[in-house]
Amino acid sequence: MFTRWVTFIPLLAAAFLTGCRGQAVSPGPLQHETQAVELDKAEMARVELRMGAGELKVSGGSPRLMDADFTYDNSAMKPIVRYEPSSFRGQLSVEQPNVHSTGSNHYEWNLRLNNMLPMDFVTNLGAGNAEMNLGGMALRGVEIHMGIGNLDMDLRGDPKRDYNVEIHGGVGNATLHLPAKVGLIADAAGGIGHIEARGLEKHNGRWVNAAQTDAKVTIHLNIRGGVGNIEMIAE
Repeated sequence: MFTRWVTFIPLLAAAFLTGCRGQAVSPGPLQHETQAVELDKAEMARVELRMGAGELKVSGGSPRLMDADFTYDNSAMKPIVRYEPSSFRGQLSVEQPNVHSTGSNHYEWNLRLNNMLPMDFVTNLGAGNAEMNLGGMALRGVEIHMGIGNLDMDLRGDPKRDYNVEIHGGVGNATLHLPAKVGLIADAAGGIGHIEARGLEKHNGRWVNAAQTDAKVTIHLNIRGGVGNIEMIAE
């Protein structure tokens, strides 16, 4: 059944984009742009990404708050980057302009975030694929909302504090790579699709790993999928 649903993903994506409001744009020559947001005196940050449709890659390793590479084929698609400084919690947002395509657009973000600054990370992706390597970051919380597309998230690392992960998917697969040496408690459910867990066992309706019993740090996951497979790999 899942295979039959996957064949409809391009059609659903087209319907999603057709329904978007805003300026209509046509594809043109590819444009490439880099942007950087420097660290300030903020003790932590909230990073929020909003992409209507495209390819999203996020990782750590930046000496700044963010280093970004954007590729797009119409100047009206230039991402909007905003940062609101604060001595306590800075607010960084990256947003796709309110436009929709009259053809097949090329739209890609490649973002690197800081590893050391405690961070709340939120992503809203309407249609597209997301590849996220977040395990080396000082995460306080992760929240992902996806409409149509696949998510590949790597949380393997050595976290120093507990944090929660919320993932809400519409149509597409979600693959999560999790650190086996910390506690893992996952509440996962899919509408149409299969849930596979490696390195975790089902206990009282939730997926847990062996380290969860006496771990000093625990990652709590709440995963909800609509149509598609959910794969959790603790390694």
